[in-house]
Amino acid sequence: MIETVASVNLMVNEVLKIKKNRLQPDIPTGDEKRLCIVSGIHGDELQGQYVCYEVIKRIKNDYESLTGIVDIYPCINPIAMEAKTREIPYVELDMNQLFPGMKNGTVGEYMASCIMDDMLESEDGPKADFCLDVHGSNMYIQEILQLRMNDDVVDDVMPYAMNLSTDMVWVHPSNQVMSGSLCYELNARGIPSCVTEASYAYQIDKAYGDQLVDGIFSLMKYMGIWKGETKEPRKSVVAYDHQMMFLNSDTSGIFIPSVSLHDMVVAGDKIGSVVNVLTGSIEQVVVAPAKGMVCGLRAYPAIEVGSLLARIVGGND
Repeated sequence: MIETVASVNLMVNEVLKIKKNRLQPDIPTGDEKRLCIVSGIHGDELQGQYVCYEVIKRIKNDYESLTGIVDIYPCINPIAMEAKTREIPYVELDMNQLFPGMKNGTVGEYMASCIMDDMLESEDGPKADFCLDVHGSNMYIQEILQLRMNDDVVDDVMPYAMNLSTDMVWVHPSNQVMSGSLCYELNARGIPSCVTEASYAYQIDKAYGDQLVDGIFSLMKYMGIWKGETKEPRKSVVAYDHQMMFLNSDTSGIFIPSVSLHDMVVAGDKIGSVVNVLTGSIEQVVVAPAKGMVCGLRAYPAIEVGSLLARIVGGND
């Protein structure tokens, strides 16, 4: 069932609408668990569009196996999606810094408040039991499929995360995370939530999308809202900040990688080169500082001093 979550009158008789697709049993009992899947918070991240499509399609193909509520919000920032920008155009605001929003605020703040209200308990249904915010990285760094969460919500969120079949779960110190994101504000209100990152901006990686969709159905079974067949969840690497190695450029130029995502490297292995295309010289050879897996890699080759070139996640010691 398609529902309008927020509606705003814009200039030139245009109307901005945020919509969701609610999928639930034909005869609800009132005791169903509720999963929310959100995407499109940044207009340059398209990975979630495929994920939302595929989840809806698979549910419709086996609707009798659905025993709970799945609310899918494919695009909660339609202005940015239409403009193909990361921020809300014209005002240049990151919508993922505007939550919980305000009804009498800017357009972005109003949309954020409507989304928050829709996920909290109301006359239309129960409070969400879990929210998954699907992102697609940015145009500079390509990512392995990963979940991100704060360390102060690990006990509440990790049981859900372990069913989502991601390659990695990255736990951040809560004192480094600012309020204002959708997941931060939902967790603060008792709704376990986390973010996925995968691939990079303006792209859809079908393999990553299918992997996450398989994980979502495993999560649905874990939550008791799906009784159909699912795949056994992959075992995710759990990484903390002290295990993450950041490789930055010492110079400007063009970065040519020598490795791929998921590659295992040891100290001294070549990660790539920064080259000067005018002189034909190698300005910097980038090497791994220690053993680990390449979990992030530069996608946009033009770089400046300090540009992030790669991330390597080390062992769990």
